[in-house]
Order: sequence, then structure tokens, then C-alpha cells
Amino acid sequence: MAKRTLPILKQLLHRPAPPVSTPSRSVTYMPRPGDGAPRTVTLIPGDGIGPLVTGAVEQVMDAMHAPIYFEKFDVHGDMKTIPAEVIESIKKNKVCLKGGLNTPMGGGVSSLNVQLRKELDLYASLVNCFNLPGLPTRHENVDIVVIRENTEGEYAGLEHEVVPGVVESLKVITKFCSERIAKYAFEYAYLNNRKTVTAVHKANIMKLADGLFLESCREIASKYPGIKYNEIIVDNCCMQLVSKPEQFDVMVTPNLYGNLVANTAAGIAGGTGVMPGGNVGADHAVFEQGASAGNVGKQKIVDRKTANPVALLLSSAMMLRHLQFPSFADRLENSVKRVISEGKYRTKDLGGNSTTQEVVDAVISKLH
Repeated sequence: MAKRTLPILKQLLHRPAPPVSTPSRSVTYMPRPGDGAPRTVTLIPGDGIGPLVTGAVEQVMDAMHAPIYFEKFDVHGDMKTIPAEVIESIKKNKVCLKGGLNTPMGGGVSSLNVQLRKELDLYASLVNCFNLPGLPTRHENVDIVVIRENTEGEYAGLEHEVVPGVVESLKVITKFCSERIAKYAFEYAYLNNRKTVTAVHKANIMKLADGLFLESCREIASKYPGIKYNEIIVDNCCMQLVSKPEQFDVMVTPNLYGNLVANTAAGIAGGTGVMPGGNVGADHAVFEQGASAGNVGKQKIVDRKTANPVALLLSSAMMLRHLQFPSFADRLENSVKRVISEGKYRTKDLGGNSTTQEVVDAVISKLH
């Protein structure tokens, strides 16, 4: 009997296990009653390519029936100030999506972007620079989050002409602002399962100002023992970024350094046209293209309607998560990534020749 059953037992032991059925959907968010109510978002199309890329977001939101309504305002970079009704709208709605605003060079004209951040106390700028599947870059495994202090430093705008031909520009660093941006960076790392926070500085030269920033970062780091903390001088940081960017995880920086580091990281990971970002404070958030939109004012791109909408589409996915609509954010992000991965529809900056509308239509087709 044993001899007869042995082959049967061997067959049973070596038979491949039946496939485990996995649910096609998972519980990602348990809403409170009323969380599904549509939200109003302030929309600033901006200058140049701004109306093209914000229009792309409007189309995609409409196509997937996202619970978002836009309150649109006409704002341009050559205005002296942000209109009061725009500020009131953002304060009421708590969330804003904006295209790029041109900032005139010189002439004493204040940047409306800086005005907006100061008025709403949007003290943290976040840019996520990462490799998109299917988009070839010089470096792989890049996934860097640059968190930049957004309200002081060289951007405080405290300048005056001492005597003709001599201008004094003040860099302001405070312990309060340094501590809260460091805390935001460590909170972000902790909540998003990030392992390392690196503070970027120039404390070897600006010993008091950047020294205060580092001191604040060290104090906050001591409260997060599970997260590794590093420090790097800004010039070495730029060199390391272009040679070995995969070593960085979350970076926390004063204002000016963060602008430089974020744009460098964006260029490494695929270009400013695909990097999402946002500005957040205690009460309000403004989402926009993550790295500086250097092509905002390029009339040729506007005329040919070939602006890349990917960065703002991904920023709007960040906005949807901020509004606690995670499934809509996932659908949008996955659709954009599938279009980039397939490579059929790409704008010129990504090596293709598609128009903005062709990319939008491709993203919409992937939503379903």
C-alpha cells in the first residue's frame, strides 16, 4: 500500500500551489461622513504657458469626475500686487492651483510668487524629483524631496541703495523659521517612510546665519532618532547631485539654496517639465510646477501649444491627496506615468513632438 501511495504523495508535494486571488481594490482611505463633498479650489492660470497647462488639469479633472470646482482669477506677473479678491479666495478655499507668473528682471518690481508665499505664510516649499519609468536620464534610482524654507533668507527682499552704485541686500535667518522648516522636513520623512534628512548650508562662511539654521536642524533631528541626519555644504551638494544623486533622500534647505538644489535635482531626474511641487503653510497650500518654469514666457511654445503639462498634472495629484481624495490622485498619477512609459505622446522637452492637447488626450484615455 505504501509503495502505491508514494508516487501520489510526490505528485501532491510538487504540484504548484493554486494562485492566490488578490483583491483588485484595497481600502486606502476611510472617510468621515461628508468628506466626499466637492471642494472649491482657487485657480490662477498665470502667464505664458500657464493657461495651457492649467487648462490641461481642468480637462483631466473633468474627465475623471474629480470632486473639484475651480474658482478662476486672472493674475499676471507684471501686476504690482496680488489682487485682494484672489487672496480672499485662497484664504476661503484653503487650496490654490497656479500656473507660472513672470517676474520682471530688476526695476524694483516685487515677485508676485514671493508676495503670495509671504501673504499666506506658505513657509514650506516641496519639490519631488524622481525618475519616471520609460524616460531615459543619465542617473537612475533618483527620488529626492527638496524641502525649502519659503519666507526669509535672501528672498526677504530687504534691499536698499546705500550710496549711488552700492546696494545692500540683507539675508534674514531666524530660529523660529529654521525650526519649523526642519520640523516639517522630519515630519514629512517620518510620515512618508523616508530614511534620511540632509541639511544644506554654507555655515563655513556664513557662520551666524547658516550656523543658526544648522543648530535648529540638529535640535529637531534629536527628536527623530529613527531618521538619519546629515549635513552638506551647498557647493559640495551641487557637485554630489550631478555625480551621485541617488545618495540623497529628503533635503532641507534655506530659501535660496533650495531654489538652486531643487532645479538641479529636477534637471537630473528628467527636467522641470515633469517635476511636481507645492507650497504649504499651517492653513493654506498652493500647488504649482515644482521647479522653475523657465519656459513660462517662451512665446513659440505658447503659439505652437506644445507646453509640457506633466509637472502640473502631477502637482494636481499632490493636491488631490492634500484634499484627502487619494483614489483620484492615484488614478491621475498612474495615467500620467503610463503615458510617459509608453513614449508615444511626449512634448519636445522629453524628446517627442506632441502638443499639449495630445498629451492630455492620452492621459484621459488611460484614466479608464
